[in-house]
Amino acid sequence: MRILYLGDIMGKSGRQAVIDRLPELREQLGLDFVIACGENAAHGFGITVKICEALFSAGVDVITTGNHAWDQREIIDYIPTEPRLLRPINYADGTPGLGSGLFETRNGQHVAVCQVMGRLNMPPIDDPFRALETFLAGTQLGQDADAIVVDIHGEATSEKTALGCIADGRASLAVGSHSHIPTSDTRILPAGTGFQTDAGMCGPFDSVIGMDAGIAVRRFVDSLPGERLEPATGVATICGVMVETDNQTGLAEAIHPLRDGGELSPVLPPGP
Repeated sequence: MRILYLGDIMGKSGRQAVIDRLPELREQLGLDFVIACGENAAHGFGITVKICEALFSAGVDVITTGNHAWDQREIIDYIPTEPRLLRPINYADGTPGLGSGLFETRNGQHVAVCQVMGRLNMPPIDDPFRALETFLAGTQLGQDADAIVVDIHGEATSEKTALGCIADGRASLAVGSHSHIPTSDTRILPAGTGFQTDAGMCGPFDSVIGMDAGIAVRRFVDSLPGERLEPATGVATICGVMVETDNQTGLAEAIHPLRDGGELSPVLPPGP
């Protein structure tokens, strides 16, 4: 199976790049399933119903969120009705929506997707290690799902790597989101799980992690309350990671970074 994970979609330029390019990428790369982190898709803050529907129509199968899940209040009522929109699994009991789901590909295979959020330099949340262990114990690769993808939403590379170790041998892919900078450690872990500490963002890199650089710099320099952050408007780079899984075990056979368009040097996985 060929599964693509797209990093945080940032603002209008990021979401438009994904909407415009994804149909061609699905065909060119022979993709069976696409997951995208959409928590910054609505002007950098959360996601709306309209944007969810546009991303689904473009070929995204599952959208994850993160600490900005609730920035657009309409999502609070929408997320319980849309199982393809996930929030971190370690939000407190009673939080709207689901943190994981089992989804069918177009050829009848099943992919389990889970998002877990770290706690280092992040909002208070339940233990991500316990939550991920509980999910993986109850969703077994090759038995309950043909492939399992874990989105690790966090600030600290150490915490994201440690959560990747928990998933090793039990998931097809564990990949980080939230930092907006693609890391260069794309690899298969010892027990067979594809891993990258952060997939990067789908957004304009002529910016400060997707935000207008001038405003962001002034907020760092000035001690007084400043302007509201605004997404940059440049050409977006689509960043992500593609994993190829073994049809028998569900573990990773190959993993490839993806960078397409915009400012960063291009890297496209090989076609089927």
